[in-house]
Amino acid sequence: MFCDRCGTTLDESRTDCSSCGKVFVSPTPPTRGIAGHVKILGILWIAHGALHAIPGLVLMTIFSARFLPPDVPPFVFNFMPFLGSLFLMGGAFSVIVGAGLLMRLSWARMGALILGGLNLLNIPFGTALGIYTMWALLPADHEQQYRTLSQSA
Repeated sequence: MFCDRCGTTLDESRTDCSSCGKVFVSPTPPTRGIAGHVKILGILWIAHGALHAIPGLVLMTIFSARFLPPDVPPFVFNFMPFLGSLFLMGGAFSVIVGAGLLMRLSWARMGALILGGLNLLNIPFGTALGIYTMWALLPADHEQQYRTLSQSA
Protein backbone atom coordinates (compact mmCIF):
# COMPACT_ATOMS: atom_id res chain seq x y z
CA MET A 1 0.00 0.00 0.00
CA PHE A 2 1.26 3.48 -0.86
CA CYS A 3 0.56 6.96 0.52
CA ASP A 4 -1.73 8.85 -1.82
CA ARG A 5 -0.06 12.14 -0.92
CA CYS A 6 3.68 11.41 -1.32
CA GLY A 7 3.84 7.86 -2.74
CA THR A 8 5.88 6.35 0.11
CA THR A 9 5.39 2.67 0.85
CA LEU A 10 3.26 2.36 3.98
CA ASP A 11 3.85 0.03 6.88
CA GLU A 12 0.70 -1.99 7.65
CA SER A 13 1.09 -1.53 11.41
CA ARG A 14 1.16 2.30 11.26
CA THR A 15 -1.81 4.61 10.90
CA ASP A 16 0.21 7.50 9.43
CA CYS A 17 2.75 8.04 6.66
CA SER A 18 6.36 8.02 7.90
CA SER A 19 7.39 10.51 5.21
CA CYS A 20 4.68 13.20 5.05
CA GLY A 21 2.73 12.46 8.26
CA LYS A 22 -0.68 12.00 6.63
CA VAL A 23 -2.99 10.11 8.98
CA PHE A 24 -4.91 7.18 7.54
CA VAL A 25 -8.14 5.98 9.07
CA SER A 26 -9.07 2.38 8.49
CA PRO A 27 -12.41 2.15 6.76
CA THR A 28 -15.22 1.02 8.99
CA PRO A 29 -17.25 -1.86 7.64
CA PRO A 30 -20.75 -0.81 6.69
CA THR A 31 -23.40 -1.80 9.18
CA ARG A 32 -26.24 -3.84 7.78
CA GLY A 33 -29.34 -2.29 9.19
CA ILE A 34 -32.85 -3.45 8.49
CA ALA A 35 -34.61 -0.14 9.12
CA GLY A 36 -34.78 0.60 5.40
CA HIS A 37 -36.00 -2.89 4.59
CA VAL A 38 -38.70 -2.68 7.25
CA LYS A 39 -40.01 0.56 5.74
CA ILE A 40 -40.01 -0.88 2.22
CA LEU A 41 -41.72 -4.06 3.43
CA GLY A 42 -44.38 -2.04 5.22
CA ILE A 43 -45.18 -0.13 2.06
CA LEU A 44 -45.17 -3.28 -0.08
CA TRP A 45 -47.49 -5.14 2.29
CA ILE A 46 -49.94 -2.23 2.30
CA ALA A 47 -49.86 -2.09 -1.51
CA HIS A 48 -50.29 -5.87 -1.66
CA GLY A 49 -53.32 -5.64 0.61
CA ALA A 50 -54.87 -2.83 -1.43
CA LEU A 51 -54.41 -4.81 -4.65
CA HIS A 52 -56.09 -7.85 -3.07
CA ALA A 53 -59.03 -5.77 -1.93
CA ILE A 54 -59.93 -4.80 -5.50
CA PRO A 55 -60.85 -8.29 -6.78
CA GLY A 56 -62.53 -9.01 -3.45
CA LEU A 57 -64.82 -6.02 -3.82
CA VAL A 58 -65.50 -6.81 -7.48
CA LEU A 59 -66.43 -10.43 -6.75
CA MET A 60 -68.66 -9.51 -3.86
CA THR A 61 -70.39 -6.75 -5.80
CA ILE A 62 -71.01 -8.56 -9.08
CA PHE A 63 -72.20 -11.85 -7.63
CA SER A 64 -74.24 -10.34 -4.82
CA ALA A 65 -76.27 -8.25 -7.27
CA ARG A 66 -77.41 -11.38 -9.16
CA PHE A 67 -77.66 -9.60 -12.49
CA LEU A 68 -75.88 -12.40 -14.33
CA PRO A 69 -77.58 -14.58 -16.92
CA PRO A 70 -80.10 -17.09 -15.55
CA ASP A 71 -78.13 -20.10 -16.79
CA VAL A 72 -75.33 -19.53 -14.23
CA PRO A 73 -75.27 -22.44 -11.74
CA PRO A 74 -76.67 -21.50 -8.32
CA PHE A 75 -73.53 -22.45 -6.38
CA VAL A 76 -71.64 -19.65 -8.16
CA PHE A 77 -73.74 -17.05 -6.36
CA ASN A 78 -72.61 -18.47 -3.02
CA PHE A 79 -69.02 -19.34 -3.88
CA MET A 80 -67.92 -16.11 -5.56
CA PRO A 81 -68.88 -13.77 -2.69
CA PHE A 82 -67.13 -16.20 -0.33
CA LEU A 83 -64.03 -16.04 -2.52
CA GLY A 84 -64.32 -12.25 -2.56
CA SER A 85 -64.48 -12.16 1.22
CA LEU A 86 -61.32 -14.30 1.37
CA PHE A 87 -59.58 -11.75 -0.86
CA LEU A 88 -60.79 -8.92 1.38
CA MET A 89 -59.64 -10.66 4.56
CA GLY A 90 -56.22 -11.41 3.07
CA GLY A 91 -55.93 -7.81 1.94
CA ALA A 92 -56.95 -6.54 5.36
CA PHE A 93 -54.33 -8.73 7.06
CA SER A 94 -51.69 -7.47 4.64
CA VAL A 95 -52.58 -3.83 5.31
CA ILE A 96 -52.56 -4.41 9.09
CA VAL A 97 -49.16 -6.12 8.97
CA GLY A 98 -47.76 -3.40 6.67
CA ALA A 99 -48.97 -0.66 9.01
CA GLY A 100 -47.51 -2.59 11.95
CA LEU A 101 -44.15 -2.77 10.20
CA LEU A 102 -44.20 0.95 9.47
CA MET A 103 -45.01 1.65 13.13
CA ARG A 104 -42.37 -0.93 14.16
CA LEU A 105 -44.73 -2.88 16.39
CA SER A 106 -43.27 -5.97 18.02
CA TRP A 107 -45.80 -8.45 16.57
CA ALA A 108 -45.54 -7.16 12.99
CA ARG A 109 -42.31 -9.02 12.21
CA MET A 110 -43.86 -12.40 12.98
CA GLY A 111 -47.05 -11.46 11.14
CA ALA A 112 -45.06 -10.47 8.07
CA LEU A 113 -43.11 -13.73 8.17
CA ILE A 114 -46.33 -15.76 8.39
CA LEU A 115 -47.95 -13.83 5.53
CA GLY A 116 -44.73 -14.07 3.54
CA GLY A 117 -44.73 -17.84 3.92
CA LEU A 118 -48.37 -18.07 2.87
CA ASN A 119 -47.79 -15.81 -0.13
CA LEU A 120 -44.94 -17.91 -1.52
CA LEU A 121 -47.56 -19.81 -3.52
CA ASN A 122 -49.03 -16.61 -4.96
CA ILE A 123 -46.92 -16.50 -8.14
CA PRO A 124 -45.21 -14.14 -9.17
CA PHE A 125 -45.71 -11.09 -6.95
CA GLY A 126 -46.62 -12.89 -3.74
CA THR A 127 -43.61 -15.17 -4.20
CA ALA A 128 -41.29 -12.20 -4.65
CA LEU A 129 -42.77 -10.41 -1.63
CA GLY A 130 -42.56 -13.58 0.47
CA ILE A 131 -38.93 -14.17 -0.45
CA TYR A 132 -38.00 -10.55 0.23
CA THR A 133 -39.83 -10.64 3.57
CA MET A 134 -38.03 -13.79 4.66
CA TRP A 135 -34.67 -12.52 3.42
CA ALA A 136 -35.05 -9.24 5.30
CA LEU A 137 -36.68 -10.40 8.54
CA LEU A 138 -35.79 -14.06 9.14
CA PRO A 139 -32.06 -14.04 10.10
CA ALA A 140 -31.37 -14.07 13.84
CA ASP A 141 -29.30 -10.87 13.80
CA HIS A 142 -32.15 -9.12 11.96
CA GLU A 143 -34.55 -10.30 14.65
CA GLN A 144 -32.38 -8.62 17.26
CA GLN A 145 -32.19 -5.43 15.19
CA TYR A 146 -35.97 -5.42 14.76
CA ARG A 147 -36.45 -5.83 18.51
CA THR A 148 -34.18 -2.84 19.05
CA LEU A 149 -36.15 -0.84 16.47
CA SER A 150 -39.49 -1.77 18.00
CA GLN A 151 -38.35 -0.85 21.51
CA SER A 152 -37.05 2.53 20.36
CA ALA A 153 -40.25 3.36 18.47
